[in-house]
Amino acid sequence: MSRVLVIGGNGFVGSYVVDELVRAGHEVTVFDRFSGAQRFAERPHRVIAGDFLNVGDLEAAVSGQEIVYHLLSTTTPASAERDPLLDIRTNVTGSIELFRIAAETSVQHLYFVSTGGAIYGEQDDVIVDETALPQPISPYAIGKLAIENYLAYFERVHGLRSTVLRLSNPYGPRQSPTRKQGVIPIFLRNVSLGMPLTVYGDGGMERDYIYVEDAARLLTTPQLVGGGEHHVYNVGSGHSHTLDEIIDSIRRVTGVEPRIEHRPAPSTFVEHIALSTDRFDRDFGAVAPLVDLDEGVRRTWLAVKGE
Repeated sequence: MSRVLVIGGNGFVGSYVVDELVRAGHEVTVFDRFSGAQRFAERPHRVIAGDFLNVGDLEAAVSGQEIVYHLLSTTTPASAERDPLLDIRTNVTGSIELFRIAAETSVQHLYFVSTGGAIYGEQDDVIVDETALPQPISPYAIGKLAIENYLAYFERVHGLRSTVLRLSNPYGPRQSPTRKQGVIPIFLRNVSLGMPLTVYGDGGMERDYIYVEDAARLLTTPQLVGGGEHHVYNVGSGHSHTLDEIIDSIRRVTGVEPRIEHRPAPSTFVEHIALSTDRFDRDFGAVAPLVDLDEGVRRTWLAVKGE
């Protein structure tokens, strides 16, 4: 087994990645700010509270590690939209510093969890594979693509072996319903409070949604440790759901007829996207069936209600 560092391991997806790695027997170190309660359920080998933008903190965390998962983001799509320079000054520069440190130490492989849908932008095909030319139209996605390209540079020039994992839209328990990211927990919280659901556009906007435990299982597939034939892999469900379909699922799960408020969709929203996972399946093998939408919404609903 390996010594694995999870940068952003107390985040929504990161905490589930920690759980999967610990259960697989790896010696896991978690690096995060820990501004709130610990989210992960399994006990890691070591927990480090640090600042991603502090070089000394990063160097101390990376020292002695064999594998690094980079899941930390200092911005959300909304905050990057408000201040693109913040995304550049923090996410992009912090990631470059991490790659430099990793390239100069014992790290054997670095996995960067990037964004799946936003990075491709609008494509002719609804289901997009990794050969599609990325066309990011939001500052958040532009920043992620820049980080991907810098990671490729560090592999090519400095020999840092790496893999980019473009994750679709994860949802589930532990996802904060009060942030402006994650439509399913946000909608469910609003239902629980009797508040309306804000739908941008006509409800036909499609996204690839994946239940978070499935996402973590895919990101930590044992065969994945050590990389694969390709540098970039999509990680998603392989199909999309419209906002109207999400709301229909919420109706079925909660038994509530929510009030809907429509607003114009921002120009930086991608209208239709789903990720082809054929490359991942070919290189690492097909996985067990994924949690379907209604079951994932049901589990998230229980978490929102505190059950």
